[in-house]
Parts: sequence; C-alpha cells; structure tokens
Amino acid sequence: MDKRERLEASLESHDLDSVWFARPNSFAWLTGGNSVIDRESDTGVAAVGYDGDDVTLVTNNIEADRIVAEELPDLDASEVSVEQFPWYASSLAEAITDRVGSDDRAAADIDIPGLERIDPTPVRQPLTERDCKRYRELGEQTAAAVESVCRELQSGDTEHEVASALRIALSAREIEAPVVLVGGSERAQQYRHYTPTEAELGDYALVSVTAERAGLHASCTRTVAFDPPSWLAERHEAAARVETTALAATQAAATNGGSGDDSAGTAGDVFAAVRDAYDAVGYEGEWEHHHQGGAAGFAGREWIATPSHDAPVESPMAYAWNPTVQGAKSEDTALVTDDDIEILTSIDRWPTTTVDAIDRDLTLERHDILELEE
Repeated sequence: MDKRERLEASLESHDLDSVWFARPNSFAWLTGGNSVIDRESDTGVAAVGYDGDDVTLVTNNIEADRIVAEELPDLDASEVSVEQFPWYASSLAEAITDRVGSDDRAAADIDIPGLERIDPTPVRQPLTERDCKRYRELGEQTAAAVESVCRELQSGDTEHEVASALRIALSAREIEAPVVLVGGSERAQQYRHYTPTEAELGDYALVSVTAERAGLHASCTRTVAFDPPSWLAERHEAAARVETTALAATQAAATNGGSGDDSAGTAGDVFAAVRDAYDAVGYEGEWEHHHQGGAAGFAGREWIATPSHDAPVESPMAYAWNPTVQGAKSEDTALVTDDDIEILTSIDRWPTTTVDAIDRDLTLERHDILELEE
C-alpha cells in the first residue's frame, strides 16, 4: 500500500473529506522534504493536505518557491496545488482553515479550531521501500559519525565537549541531532538520561544519540572504556541480551502475533518478553527505571512499549529498543521484516560480540565495549 492509498484509507475510516499535516515529521513522511525553519516550534512553515484526489501545499509567500523547488522530492510538483498566503496576514493554522469547505469534515495533526485532531502515527506504519532505502543510508551515516567521535575520546574530555563533537560530526553528514546524551562513568551510573555537563568522562562513557534526516529517526548507543569497572562487561552483556530478545519478540509479533496464532502482535506482547528477559539475566525489575524503546520511524519513537500497550507491531518497520542495566545500555535501530532483522546503525569498524536471545531462536552480533588507552 503506497502513501496515497493509506491516506485514502484514513479518510474513509475517519469519515473525512480532507486531512492536513503541519508537523514537520508528518510533512516529511508524505513529501520527503523539510518544513522546519524554527526548531523550537512544533509546527513547520508549511502544511500538506490530501482530499482523496489532490495534494495541496499551504505555506506563506516567504517559503513557497523554495519549498516547491527543494522540499518535495517524493511528489510531482506539477501535480501539487500550491496555496500561499502573505506572511503578515495569517497563520498556517488559519490558512488551512480557510481552505477547508464550510460543510467539509477535515482533520489535522495539530490543533486547529473547527478541525478534528488526527494521530498520524498509524498512517506512517509500516515503512515503504523508499523509506527503508533512506533509513539504511541514515543508519550507516549515523553510526559512522558517532563511532568516529567515540574512537577519539579521552578520559579527561568533558561530556559537553563530546556532545559538541557529535553534533558537528552528524551535521557534516546533513543529519540533525534532536537527542545527544553523554554520560561519564559517574553520571552514567546515576542517571538513565545522562544529559551532558562539564563533568569529565572518567573511567568510561555512554554515548547515545537520536539522529534525524528527511523525517526519519535513528537511535544508537556506544560504550567506550578507559579503565572499566569490573561489573561493566557483565551488565553490558545483560542489556544486549534483553535488546536481542526484544528484537526476536518484535519479529514474532509482526509475523504471527508472537504466540503462534494469526492475531496481531502488540507492543505489550514485546514488552512482556523484555520483562522476562530482565528476569532471566538476573536483573528483575530493572525495566522500571527507564523506558525500553519501541517503534522508530518518523519520530524518535512512533510508540514506546508499556505492559498494556496495544499498538500493533508492523513489518517492515524500524525498531529501537534501549534496555539499561544501571551504568550500561544497549541500543541500535533495526529494520525488522518477516524474514530478517537488519541492524541499521552499524558499520564494520566497531568491536562486536555474539548475543543470544532469551528462550528464542535468534543470535545477533551486537556492539561491544570499545576499550581505549587512557
């Protein structure tokens, strides 16, 4: 099913005449382009709408020519109706309202008076072939950027210095970095979200990023050690086994409901496997201290799994599971299909270790700890 077919299905299921996407990730999903000028805003400078026949672009007169010329790679610009408004006369939300008929039922992914609110997450799943191709490129380049920085780290570097280097390395590859976490040995043991400070790395460091390009998001974590504590390798392996189990459960849920029948598997099904895996590796209840990740795609997480979460597990789809054991973390973004689990955030220049899933027939090469001289 292509993207227009999904939109038509969404119009029909919600009994709508049109649907509008103004959030940057939804805009990128449909157009392949970027609608962001101000990254502090939840709304881009353009919206794209679909009424079952035509695609309409709405933006102000400052942006219209540039967006048509540069930000619609997935659409035939000649088939897109462009509606522009004076920058001083209206807001994007008002401009969308003006283009909805008085008797029409319309929905948008932002709050607009008179329009229904639609959650675009289900529409963006599963990934298309073009999405998968772009994801492979993003994943490889994200890993290359992160790992190039990590190989140059020294124990006296500050978390802020490392975070700055990561942003530069990603930006050089035309990749944005909505999340950059760097935790030195002291803070990585205290916090699961180790936002960078002036603290030095010390004995080891956890480096985590969520990177974005063309709306797609890729997450990964790397561990670098100079004088690793005696427990680090064991906890790292435990987290990697939980992550591998999560991926195995994801594939099972996507293909047969996770329980051998034809029902759709859910995020809650995968979470149950994650919780059991923590028990099996000797860290019962450790999942309570940090979210475990979930589906990736046109958001850092399209959904985050919880014990009772009923979101369907789709394929082909990207997933980023990020289990933690105090002071250790394992995380990559993987493309899960019915027949394969492909680690997207990976290149062949990092030490790996073979990891078996818990009570499931899956073995993966996972990223190991990179040990550097002080």
